[in-house]
Amino acid sequence: MEKIKMTTPLVEMDGDEMTRILWAMIKEKLILPFVDLKTEYYDLGLLHRNETKDQVTVDAANATKKYGVAVKCATITPNKQRMEEYPQLTEMWKSPNGTIRAILDGTVFRTPICIDAIKPVVKNWKKPITIARHAYGDVYKSVDFVTEKPGECTMTFKSDDGSEEKTVTVQKTDGPTVWQGAHNKDKSIRSFARSCFQYAVDTRQDLWFSTKDTIAKVYDGEFKKIFEEEFESYRAKFDELGITYFYTLIDDAVARVIRSEGGYIWACKNYDGDVMSDMVSTAFGSLAMMTSVLVSPDGTTEYEAAHGTVTKHYYRHLKGEKTSTNSMATIFAWSGALRKRGELDGLAELVDYAGKLEEACFDTLNAGIMTKDLVGLVEPGFQARAVNSEEFLDAIAERLAEKLG
Repeated sequence: MEKIKMTTPLVEMDGDEMTRILWAMIKEKLILPFVDLKTEYYDLGLLHRNETKDQVTVDAANATKKYGVAVKCATITPNKQRMEEYPQLTEMWKSPNGTIRAILDGTVFRTPICIDAIKPVVKNWKKPITIARHAYGDVYKSVDFVTEKPGECTMTFKSDDGSEEKTVTVQKTDGPTVWQGAHNKDKSIRSFARSCFQYAVDTRQDLWFSTKDTIAKVYDGEFKKIFEEEFESYRAKFDELGITYFYTLIDDAVARVIRSEGGYIWACKNYDGDVMSDMVSTAFGSLAMMTSVLVSPDGTTEYEAAHGTVTKHYYRHLKGEKTSTNSMATIFAWSGALRKRGELDGLAELVDYAGKLEEACFDTLNAGIMTKDLVGLVEPGFQARAVNSEEFLDAIAERLAEKLG
């Protein structure tokens, strides 16, 4: 068959460890045989980020702004342990996701991939829960340092024109102390709020929002105030659709989520969304079954899996062992990006291909062909067998080829 044509490239961001291995396999088995793939490629592997002093991450983000759609592989954010694993590193580079999100200033929407054979751990969850994660600032753009002596830390703001200056005492300390300074922008918070309200309207789902404004009275209080202000523009539409906006404290929200049936959007600040998306995805089955899309106010989108680089499997792979690594979320990152590219460029065949790729994934799982992480989660009586990473992709490829004729 003739390959499906593309007119505008995707921005392709390669990554690290086992997900990098799967990335190449997905392209080889599920995409390149069927699509005349056009991408602008950026290697966001840790060592290449180090070689470019992280400029490649900035370049990839700017390319995404240029072309409008990107697909990203999972990447390593180095910590002290990673610095020991990779002695070539010259610096403990910041999260590439944090850098990209700061440049694109978008909202991350994460939704679990659900199948009938696997019921959520929380038995009363009947519908998917979408996590809307603010994708700018807070600890992901923070500065931090360590001091050894007794003393006092202050925080000062000076406006560029010299008309405003504020200084506050953070804390007096009597010995070794670790410090952190975080920020967020009114513009970004408002974009986050609007994205969440619009997404709720588009999907006809209730929207929940949670912070801890009883403790962070100014910081989190500003988030709460801005959401309330922006909601006024959407109130009539929410009433018309019969959906609601609900604010509560983060700890109360967690309790309510556990008792709910699902079927809503839960908007969270950056760190809260990072943690809660992992909790929700795992409770629905597996972190590898969580889709993630970053949506900017101008419509720019970046698709990725919500999970990390699967380090343990990677080291087994290096030893020559077969792994059973779930590639579903990474496949759906590709299908989401290709669908969006097709929609923007008016390429019906590409949109259809993305849908059939996802159907082939579901058909494979519903046939009981799964990676090891899912086999132990299926309902009693459902016949499932564990296959390795490559066999899983081969099974999907076989079904995809049948669908595409």
